[in-house]
Amino acid sequence: MKARRVIASFALAASLAACTALNVATHRVSGDPVDAPAGTYRADPRHTSVVFDVDHLGFSRFVARFNEVEAVLDAVPDAPEKSRLEVTIKAARIDTNVPDLDKMLTADDMFDAARHLDMTFVSKSIVRTGKGTGEVTGDLTMAGRTHPAMLAVTFNGAAPDPLTGEDKLGFSAEGTLDRSDWGLGKWWPAVGNDVHFRIEAEFAKPKG
Repeated sequence: MKARRVIASFALAASLAACTALNVATHRVSGDPVDAPAGTYRADPRHTSVVFDVDHLGFSRFVARFNEVEAVLDAVPDAPEKSRLEVTIKAARIDTNVPDLDKMLTADDMFDAARHLDMTFVSKSIVRTGKGTGEVTGDLTMAGRTHPAMLAVTFNGAAPDPLTGEDKLGFSAEGTLDRSDWGLGKWWPAVGNDVHFRIEAEFAKPKG
């Protein structure tokens, strides 16, 4: 009897694995955001990243990232101007791959992460510029200062996730800002003031 149960369990596992493989193999996404279900989506932290680069002495663009990002998107695909995006980034979770530099950046004369725990972006305008592109402008707050910022957005696709069944949306976004506007101009001109940033994000809408 025990042997039969073990065989049955293996058979069930094999069946589920085959089903999952089929779901992934036949998975397709729509490149038109209008096809996406409306609703509230949250960024999947396992598949979302925020990276930035800045000039270093004219030799290279130094690259770093933030390791803790949360975002909520209230999506109205057929009327994107009614959509709303809120992003929260933990300032202390900057990752330059140089621990001493991480400490310098989170100190009180830069991000001051002890007092200003979060960086936030709140959208004010979302405009569709093409079938799969758009511009998002809003208020970006860093180190206690708030200024406008703009994201150029590319819609990558929408579909149910073949592994979880959740409705998902995928976006790429990028932009440039002058860090000195937020009082973060330390180390200029050795470190450039123009910061290029890039965001890759998957948003999931919980089932039910």
